[in-house]
Amino acid sequence: MAGAGLALLATRAARAAAGTWADWAAPDLVVLNARIYTMDPTLPKAEAFAVKDGRFVAVGSTQDIKGLAGKAQTIDAQQMTIVPGFIDSHNHAPGNELLYEVLVGNPYEVEFVTIASIIDKLRVKAQKTPADTWVEGYFFDDTKVTDKRALTRQDLDQVSMQLPVMVQHRGGHTAFYNSKALQMAGITKDTSNPAGGTFDRNENGELTGRVTDRARDVFQTIGKHMTYAGEEAMRRDRDGLAFISKQFVRYGLTSVCHESGNLQALQEVRTRGALLHRVSYEAEGPELEAMLSGGMSTGLGDEWIRLGATCEHTADGSFSERTMAISVPYPGTNGYRGNVTESQEDLNRWCERVHRAGIQMNCHANGDVAIDHVLSAYERALRLKPAADARPKITHCTLITDDLVRRIKAIGVVPALFTSYAYYNPDKFHFYGEELMKRCMAYRTLLDAGVPAAAGSDFDPGPFSPLMGIQGMVTRTGWNGEVWGANQRITVDEALRVNTLNGAYATREESIKGSITRGKLADFVMLAEDPHAVDPSKIKDIKIERTVVGGRTQFSG
Repeated sequence: MAGAGLALLATRAARAAAGTWADWAAPDLVVLNARIYTMDPTLPKAEAFAVKDGRFVAVGSTQDIKGLAGKAQTIDAQQMTIVPGFIDSHNHAPGNELLYEVLVGNPYEVEFVTIASIIDKLRVKAQKTPADTWVEGYFFDDTKVTDKRALTRQDLDQVSMQLPVMVQHRGGHTAFYNSKALQMAGITKDTSNPAGGTFDRNENGELTGRVTDRARDVFQTIGKHMTYAGEEAMRRDRDGLAFISKQFVRYGLTSVCHESGNLQALQEVRTRGALLHRVSYEAEGPELEAMLSGGMSTGLGDEWIRLGATCEHTADGSFSERTMAISVPYPGTNGYRGNVTESQEDLNRWCERVHRAGIQMNCHANGDVAIDHVLSAYERALRLKPAADARPKITHCTLITDDLVRRIKAIGVVPALFTSYAYYNPDKFHFYGEELMKRCMAYRTLLDAGVPAAAGSDFDPGPFSPLMGIQGMVTRTGWNGEVWGANQRITVDEALRVNTLNGAYATREESIKGSITRGKLADFVMLAEDPHAVDPSKIKDIKIERTVVGGRTQFSG
């Protein structure tokens, strides 16, 4: 009898990745009969797992795990595919805009609109807007208009000649203004471009209304904005965060790096039970200054809200808006090479300051010129204060060279590349041409060099659907059927890893998330189809059946 008992214990101990008997004897949740891609190299595939207290406690075959079910909630996955929860390493989480502002484009999908529809939406807003107050539109995409021409100040003059009007490009680095706004700012066709920005002009030298990067600063001090204070401001921030959290889990995101935002509102949303995803909070402004003065470093917090790297510190312009700083002239221009938005000296000082405070450095750099500047600042900071595992981030890191990749690898930089752009933005790649696109969003090059590139949607500039991103990484084919930079294609397994385990590595949380591994947080996504098996051009259309965070279903399709 004793021998039989010992044999039973030995069998149980040998079963797939189980913890102690106390761990897996009474799980809360058991999932059986699934096709599981764990992202754990010690057990790449499995059929089932058990969850207790929000963590995976056993992973293995259905035969092994079903005996643990007992009174646990049991899900028969019916051969559906399960992967770790998706992680977005760069997201602006603009919930307020989605709820309260005029949206002149589709935030989530490829959709073409007319300039007339933009004017009509803003006219409705203008009719309810007080004198000297801004009328603003968001999520504009210049290549997603059926008119096939640029938006101009004359278009926006049709909204109002008495109120300042602005349409924000979803890329975040350019905006379009009407004549009233330009007049209020004192901008004429003779106004010089400031460092790091432009007031665009047509072939006749007249202002078009398009303004890029640092040139937009002048508009911040003119006109009035609808402002909210006290509890009303907090309510709007809470509502916006709760709304965007629902959207994240609907698309399978279980962890997101938030670029700044109202930290108090975020905590209140969590307290109220409306935070459905985990947050790595990337601070800037007053919050970053509070971290610096208060001795708070990266990692402070818990598994739901944790202080992460800094918010992206901007070194250049935009890829999608064609203002990133590159070493060759943009095709078809008179030598224009984009906008460098900060001097090397200022960048050096900023990086050194946050690195000395134990805060993970994070800079926005799209073009190869800007990436070089950021790497120089990182190398200097690490030379002045050596750190064995600093993992500085470069947000976007779009246009690379072999030498930049070597330097990235040498100091352990984690780049967070655009995800959905390969599918969403092929209509912009013509502005660069195939030779440059072979070096843009270079997942293949970086992974081959041993660099753990992560997925950063940059929403609102890009849709945040991880499956749209994975499809683009695998096919490099856009919505219009065009293929750009096919040399940078990666496999489905690699794309899954980029969107899961590499994202956890970017936030220094690979020990607790990013794979379906015993002891890690039970964050996973159930897919109706296997992305390895479907036509690669249909990956983005796979239905999210269930998104689970900490063993709790946050979305069910």
